[in-house]
Amino acid sequence: MSVKGPQHVAIILDGNGRWATAQGLPRTDGHEQGAKQIKTIALAASKMGIKYLTIYCFSTENWNRSVGEVNYLMNMPQRLLQNKQINDFNNEQIRINHIGRTTKMPAKTLEILQDSLAKTKDNKGMILTFAFDYGAVEEMLSAINNIIAEKIPVVDETILANHLYTKDLPLVDLLIRPGGEKRLSNFLLFQSRYAELYFSDKYWPEFDEKCLLAAIMDYNNRNRRFGGITDNE
Repeated sequence: MSVKGPQHVAIILDGNGRWATAQGLPRTDGHEQGAKQIKTIALAASKMGIKYLTIYCFSTENWNRSVGEVNYLMNMPQRLLQNKQINDFNNEQIRINHIGRTTKMPAKTLEILQDSLAKTKDNKGMILTFAFDYGAVEEMLSAINNIIAEKIPVVDETILANHLYTKDLPLVDLLIRPGGEKRLSNFLLFQSRYAELYFSDKYWPEFDEKCLLAAIMDYNNRNRRFGGITDNE
C-alpha cells in the first residue's frame, strides 16, 4: 500500500532495553526483538513507497555500554542479515547501505555488512541504510579532516555534504524516535536540519506498521517552511 509521505525517513532505535526490563527479560532479549522489528518496519516502509529508510542501530557512544551488551550488539548483523532476510529484502528490491566507521568493528561483523551490500547492490527499490558505529560529530570531523588533506581552499555546503557518509542520500524529511525520549542523540545532525521530528512513547520492539503509518500521517499534516513563511503568515 503506497501512501503519500516523506522521501527519506530516519529512525532512532530506542527502548529495546527498557522494553525487555518491563517484560522481566534480559536487555539482550530486547535487542533481539528490536532487530526483528527492523525487518518488519523496512518491508512496511518499502510497501508504503518510502524511498530511503535510515536506521540508527549502534552509535559511536554505544561503545561505553557493558562489554557483554556491546558484543551482543556487534553480533546483531549476523542474525539480522542472514540469507533468508536478504532474500526477503531482494524480493522487495530493497538495497542495503551502511554509514559509519568500519575500523572498530569485529571482522565478522564487517564481513556480514559488506556481503549484504554486495548481495543487494543491483536492487532498484528502497535504500535501507544501517547507521552502525555512526555518530554525527565523528562523521563531520572525518569529513573536515579529509577536506583538509585534499587541500580544498574554500569549503561550502556542497563540498562538506559530499564528504559525509551520506553523500549519496537526500536530506532527512521525517525523523522518528520511539521510546519516549526527545533528543537526537548525535544522529544525522547535518542531514536533519529541516527534518520534521516525531516522538513516540512506544518502545522500538513494539513500534509496528500502524505506528509508522501514524508518523507519516502526522508528517503529512505538517507545514514545512524550510525557514521561510507562507503567504498567510
